[in-house]
Amino acid sequence: MKRQELTAAARERWVVALVALAAGGAAVAGSYAAAGFTPSYVVAPVETVLARYIPGVFITFAIVVLGDLGKQLSLIGATLLAVLVLGTLAGLGRAIAEQAGLRPLAGPFAGIPVWGATVALTGRPVLSLGAGLAAALVVSLAGLAGRMTRADDPSPDRRRVVTSLAGLAGLGAAGWFLGNRRTSSGGPAAPPTPAAGQDGSGDGGSDAQAAAGETPAPTETEMLLAEAEEKSFDIDGLEPLVSEEFYHVDISSVNPQVQAQDWSLSVTGAVPEETSFDYQDIIERESTLEFSTLRCVGERLNGKKTDTALWEGVRVGDLLEAANVPDRCCVMARGADSFFEEFPVAALRESLLVYRMNGALLPRAHGYPARLVVPGHWGEIHVKWVDELEILDEPAKGYWEQKGWHGTGPVNTVAKLYAVNDRPDGRKQVAGHSYAGTRGIRTVEVSTDGGSTWNEAELTEPLPGRAVWRQWKYEYEPPGGTHEVVVRAVDGEGTLQPQEDSGPYPSGPSGWVSRRVD
Repeated sequence: MKRQELTAAARERWVVALVALAAGGAAVAGSYAAAGFTPSYVVAPVETVLARYIPGVFITFAIVVLGDLGKQLSLIGATLLAVLVLGTLAGLGRAIAEQAGLRPLAGPFAGIPVWGATVALTGRPVLSLGAGLAAALVVSLAGLAGRMTRADDPSPDRRRVVTSLAGLAGLGAAGWFLGNRRTSSGGPAAPPTPAAGQDGSGDGGSDAQAAAGETPAPTETEMLLAEAEEKSFDIDGLEPLVSEEFYHVDISSVNPQVQAQDWSLSVTGAVPEETSFDYQDIIERESTLEFSTLRCVGERLNGKKTDTALWEGVRVGDLLEAANVPDRCCVMARGADSFFEEFPVAALRESLLVYRMNGALLPRAHGYPARLVVPGHWGEIHVKWVDELEILDEPAKGYWEQKGWHGTGPVNTVAKLYAVNDRPDGRKQVAGHSYAGTRGIRTVEVSTDGGSTWNEAELTEPLPGRAVWRQWKYEYEPPGGTHEVVVRAVDGEGTLQPQEDSGPYPSGPSGWVSRRVD
């Protein structure tokens, strides 16, 4: 008899645990239905906390070994943790109701702590109701199934579990549908309009010309983009000089949703007086258009996390002058996604605070409404959604330095080999991009015999900008059989790209790129 009682008790505990986990999953689905893939989605702050406090060795493994898969696993891990935490709270609320003799109210009692925890994580009480109500519904359905079970039913526990899982499936499907719709419609609101002539579009006369039936003169943005298109090599497998798909890397999978009218940039720390600039202050200043290339410190040697765009914004040096910032050693730039990075104030003075990209508003994934572009430095310090510049008297560790990386300095020189094509005349064509930050690229050299002999490749004409990549191409008569193509670059100072493959950790990838060609 005792063994039967223990078995029944153990089975009951398992049923309670499974129902609680189903309630936790339903809470996550309910949160997604109410908030979409936004910072108000309960998984978003959980992932941010994980990114902040997880040991650097795990993050380095995810970047170096897993690549983009590591980011997906981070989101999955945060989701499972949210399910576990919210499920535990739902189970606790249900237990309290049963201990108080209020079993019919177990559902609401389960939903209350789930709602409270979601509010604490997201700060959105109304949207958090989605999580609380979904958890309450699953627990209520399981309880109702248990009360409706006949005395002679051989599997009452199974009925409760199946009912809770069915509720989870239904809420999950509904949450996916509603959350996706909310996410797709959650773009940035229209920002304030800059004064004529302050957006890189010339003298503001295009509208008047169009109204008069005249063909408007091309804007400066249009002329620069046309110049980039004209200078680009038209080669299969090679992106043009202005990237068609610009990479983005963030510490969280869910991007902040910051509206221009709510945004401001604060200059704090070792300054005579804290100063703040709102969006209108920024766009009314004289703007600058500049091509600039960004390269991720964690990319593989021949990876594709190096891209170029035409950026429009204001010089940060002018903002620092307006804020009376004295000469100091460093700055800690902070973004709305809780990311922070430290780098020299001298580099900050030469950077841009940008709000447009390739003639359009800065996309949300690239830091809308404003981000930093620091020419020639690794992509990690080009802080997105930037809202604070803290001036420091002494160096401090940024996010990636705390994780063991050292990529805040100038980028390493690289020549990448992306395209291998067969020409109509039987020759082989190889092509790629080369980049050396503000040092520029003088030449790219290609070897078709594994590095024994070298020949100079053809380069595109430089685009205007302080740190912009160049395309290269080279054609040759292929030898019989498989051969190894190796590429290397010489920067504008005459320094040859190092041969040794260093790997991305801790100071960014370096080395000659090679590829076996049939």
